[in-house]
Amino acid sequence: MKAGFRKSIDRSLDSKGRLMLPQEYRDIICAASDSGGFTLVVYGACIVVYPTQEWEALAGQMEQLRNIKQRTRHFRSQLVGRAEELELDAQGRARISQALMRYAGLSKDVVLVGLGGKFEIWDRQRFDKGIRLDETEEEAALDLVVQELAQSGIDFSL
Repeated sequence: MKAGFRKSIDRSLDSKGRLMLPQEYRDIICAASDSGGFTLVVYGACIVVYPTQEWEALAGQMEQLRNIKQRTRHFRSQLVGRAEELELDAQGRARISQALMRYAGLSKDVVLVGLGGKFEIWDRQRFDKGIRLDETEEEAALDLVVQELAQSGIDFSL
């Protein structure tokens, strides 16, 4: 089995929105990129962190989509258009932009949720309420988008 991001880890953001990644997560990111680069994207109710290679593969698949429905075009625009490329600083921190923090509803206390090739950053209170999101029209639309992506050959499991 390929080593990847595992387990849930509690963290705190500092006053500048910087997040100190745990050593095991930093090791995975640095193994995938000499510069310690990675990409943050937003969907659902959290920020998702992809090592550079994982993100480039997904973004490349998104670019190849043809004849997709409007909701999937919108999803692709939001996903790719809001993506932010970052590098770890010398202390192993990442500065999360205010825009992404607002979108994901992040406060000081967060939890990192390892998902193998990527990990999520959740607001602690939101995560404690349950990973299952509220049954809203937006979430139902997201489910449909994921199904359509699967039909296009893209494994975009949430």
